[in-house]
Amino acid sequence: MAPQTGSAGKETRPVSAFLQLFTWEEIRIHNGRGQGQEQWLVIDRKVYDVGRFSKRHPGGSRVLSHYAGQDATDAFIAFHNDKSLVERYLKSLLIGELAPDQPSFESNKKKALLEDFRELRCSVEKMGLLRPNYSFFFLIFLHLLVLDVASWLVVWHFGISFVPFVLGMVFFTIQMGWFQHDLGHCSVLRKPKWNRLLHIVVMNILKGLPASWWTHLHNQHHAKPNCFRKDPDLNMHPLLFSLGKTLSVELGKKKKKFMPYNYQHKYFICEYPYILPCSARYEKCFCVYLCRYLESTWFIWVSQMNHIPMHIDYDKNKDWVSTQLHATCNVNQSLFNDWFTGHLNFQIEHHLFPTMPRHNYCKVAPLVRALCDKHGIEYKSKSLLTAFSDILHSLKDSGEHWLEAYLHG
Repeated sequence: MAPQTGSAGKETRPVSAFLQLFTWEEIRIHNGRGQGQEQWLVIDRKVYDVGRFSKRHPGGSRVLSHYAGQDATDAFIAFHNDKSLVERYLKSLLIGELAPDQPSFESNKKKALLEDFRELRCSVEKMGLLRPNYSFFFLIFLHLLVLDVASWLVVWHFGISFVPFVLGMVFFTIQMGWFQHDLGHCSVLRKPKWNRLLHIVVMNILKGLPASWWTHLHNQHHAKPNCFRKDPDLNMHPLLFSLGKTLSVELGKKKKKFMPYNYQHKYFICEYPYILPCSARYEKCFCVYLCRYLESTWFIWVSQMNHIPMHIDYDKNKDWVSTQLHATCNVNQSLFNDWFTGHLNFQIEHHLFPTMPRHNYCKVAPLVRALCDKHGIEYKSKSLLTAFSDILHSLKDSGEHWLEAYLHG
């Protein structure tokens, strides 16, 4: 019996005679939507039933269901650095293997691209690019401490007035937001459990939001970016915005209109609730509210500049690399851009290697660009201002596609 090819491009042992054998057709049927709603997925040719386990999954239940009926090998490797820990859970979920006559890759996925990416992943691990540099994150923490102290000094010197309070709080809270993002991806400390513990402290106590809520939503976004009904970042469609050509045309042909989408590029700029008039009575409440408003505005523009202008559609079960590259783009590197975006200007690298510490994005970027050039995939990188304007251009185009389909479809 011929040996099979594993997830790292290496040969694995022949199929065991004690495990049930399955075909890809059988796997696809068990996608959580059929009779019994069983959820099967494939990791390195092994078949697992994750239906009951999904509710206990530390990364959230839905991220598993999004891969039900599909090959999840590359997603699994991308999300889990501690393989020995997760393998203990996998053993109890194993129900079989792919039959020997079944290919290791689904027919709609690019085999050559995935093989090269898995070689790149091995090189990244050998280069130590998935290990955090504690000195870097100590400086990040020190930087947060300086911003916090500076905020209090400004208030102490100028008094509790409007502008000093707001500016001090906004710069501190948004940078704290980038730090909690690092913790949520388990990229600050080497042990996942310590990352999660510190993430709870930062999110629940310092920022006032549940860490479990963030993890549940954000892991789905990384698993299936820009895939409608699987990426929670697209939940604004269609109640507030019409996103992407495919979804906009579909919405228009169904004659659905929740908002004047042909003007969405204009109301995106001021989509947040109106600001209460400032008075002595409401000044403290107003200042806190405005800080949250400015922080969320900063975050939304930074997070959406990498995704809204890219391809948006239903899940087509593309391979890991194509899924991430079609949904993300970069913003050119500079010291300001790195600081302003929390290194999320390297969105392509961040999505391909979600557990990679951000200080290593610039090191892996040339390798990723070379992979894209080899396989004829566009590696998009633009200026910060261009990225911001592309959000509005994309929303305008989507609105026009909706209006055309709505009036004439």
